[in-house]
Amino acid sequence: MKTITTFWNYFQQNNFVFLLLTEIPKDDLKMQLDKLLYYLHQYNKDLDLIIKNKKSEAEIIITANGNPYLFKEVELLVHHAPKLNRWKTTAFLQPQTNIEKYENGTDKPLDYYGITIRISEMYFIPLENPNKPTDLGIRVLLKNYIVHKENPKLREAVYTHLEHLIGEKSFANDIAFIQIAQLEGNQEDIIELYNLKSYIDIYLEN
Repeated sequence: MKTITTFWNYFQQNNFVFLLLTEIPKDDLKMQLDKLLYYLHQYNKDLDLIIKNKKSEAEIIITANGNPYLFKEVELLVHHAPKLNRWKTTAFLQPQTNIEKYENGTDKPLDYYGITIRISEMYFIPLENPNKPTDLGIRVLLKNYIVHKENPKLREAVYTHLEHLIGEKSFANDIAFIQIAQLEGNQEDIIELYNLKSYIDIYLEN
């Protein structure tokens, strides 16, 4: 409990720095973020945080990086978060609700350790496990899989994008296994990746 209090005390005392991200000198900001991460890792070294700034409010997201064994740790930390003006505290990466940019193909390419992929150009095929009929698996199809297939970071990159797209809890709890393959020009029965959350919701209802 002491490490939880220390983390939130530091955040509370310095929240204005994180609120004014674009106005703080980069070196000062990095120092403050490093210190905030240090206190977070005193509580649990495998947790991470993301700070988002919007016009009306800012948000601090505590993430377990998709590890379901750490979900209770995240929930406990967020439960003890102080109420701060203009701040929202969120447990876990949440599913993206606005998929218009993916539908229009106007999303920015996401770069991850030199692997560049766009969600609007990714597709998936649902997979079944005959031994466990309730398990949902997916084969994620990439336009440039051949280019990146030897890169040891490819699976991590795809997983990271999936977490951000469908939310951390859904990624951990609703998908049993994931394959990654090349998108071919003549494939049928493929579904746009940005529709994955809707597909999961319908799948779970049946």
